[in-house]
Amino acid sequence: MSSGRRVALLTLGCARNEVDSEELAGRLYAEGWELVEDADQADAVLVNTCGFVEVAKKDSIDTILEVTGLKTGESGPAVVAVGCMAERYGRELAESLPEVDAVLGFDAYPAIGDQLARVLSGERIESHTPSDRRQLLPVTPIERPAAAVSIPGHASIDEVPGWRPPVLRTRLDDSPVAPVKLASGCDRRCAFCAIPSFRGSFVSRLPGDVVSEVAWLVSEGVREVVLVSENSTSYGKDLGDLRLLEQLLPRLGDETDIRRVRVAYLQPAEVRPELIAAMARTPVVAPYYDLSFQHASADVLRRMRRFGGTDAFLDLIARIRDLDPSAGIRSNVIVGFPGETEAEFDELLDFLQAARLDAVGVFGYSDEEGTEAASFPGKVDEDVVRSRVEEVSGLLDEVMGQRAEDRRGNAVDVLIESIDYDDDEWRYGIGRAGHQGPEDGATKVRFEAVPFEVGDVVTADVVGVEGIDLIARVARVRR
Repeated sequence: MSSGRRVALLTLGCARNEVDSEELAGRLYAEGWELVEDADQADAVLVNTCGFVEVAKKDSIDTILEVTGLKTGESGPAVVAVGCMAERYGRELAESLPEVDAVLGFDAYPAIGDQLARVLSGERIESHTPSDRRQLLPVTPIERPAAAVSIPGHASIDEVPGWRPPVLRTRLDDSPVAPVKLASGCDRRCAFCAIPSFRGSFVSRLPGDVVSEVAWLVSEGVREVVLVSENSTSYGKDLGDLRLLEQLLPRLGDETDIRRVRVAYLQPAEVRPELIAAMARTPVVAPYYDLSFQHASADVLRRMRRFGGTDAFLDLIARIRDLDPSAGIRSNVIVGFPGETEAEFDELLDFLQAARLDAVGVFGYSDEEGTEAASFPGKVDEDVVRSRVEEVSGLLDEVMGQRAEDRRGNAVDVLIESIDYDDDEWRYGIGRAGHQGPEDGATKVRFEAVPFEVGDVVTADVVGVEGIDLIARVARVRR
């Protein structure tokens, strides 16, 4: 029965936030709220914020202020901030943004409908005081028994007494691609990252939960899922079995009708040979390896509280390409980390030249409050950081462009995500080949003799390149 109240959700940040928003939407819908797309048509607007880096925090604040600008006197939607920034700063955020009607942390998610009702009734909810969630049991929208943490092995992991299925999501768009959370939180202590302080310790979802959610998403029209977490290579460790990911992947292919599975956020130092083999040999898994190298110098990585180095990373890349020659490998790197010398920076350049990665995000280091690195000596001058970012970016434009050029003449499987026209009115399908992640380029498939639609998987021959994007001609359509 409808509550007669309308709510809009605006999501910023990563794919994990996208899942959180759809889980919040599922709870609200189940409690009778009407979900609307336009904030100006809503009684309440949830802004799911990002609190990772300064640019993301600024975007979150700008979005909040834009929505509060819809208010005129006593009319206009109630504006409620949730998400990572709300969790991280709590009362501080509420005091700095008096225009916001409430700032709610993760603890509010299970009763989000009641919380919004209180806000709309005029009640002022006191914002929480953020805690170091590494010391607490993480609260996530995913419900599962604490007893599951102590179960050794995996044989009965879906048969936990008292277990109940997770709350179903409500989809907020009709894309044929959807993220699925493997876990929440992180146990690593990278010196530059504040995520564990507000996302909490690493908590894996039960494999059965993941399989059930993927099956449900397929029934909603999804053809590809992206498995996300803060560190997917840790999946299963709190359930007593680090092999769970390589066991889960074949299950998704065997027990659901999903067409493609993409795995995101792999920690290079934790990638096991068995996991590489499972990804390469499971037909439903995309030839896509998201490896967060961050740097190549072993000394810089140690200061970052990470592991590895040039030789280890190049060996990992070689092993992946030996098993999966069509593999796309993407990564992120940070330049200008405290103490980074010219020699260490040059080693990163040499590594990127040798690695020939398909997609790389480049970030210039800046202090993030609450992190260990913020107190490190040897800060690199901002002008030097900017110069190094430009140099790395210039090199990567060449390397990634050449990787795309190398695929000319190859056949690729493209999941069509939208239909578009170019200036000459030729019809194209826009999508991504298996090696292309959500932010790693696209493939434009010419609509010729063979018709296709959004959600189709098209086998196409690569006939051209535009930067890192591919141009292809359709050969076969699979629905």
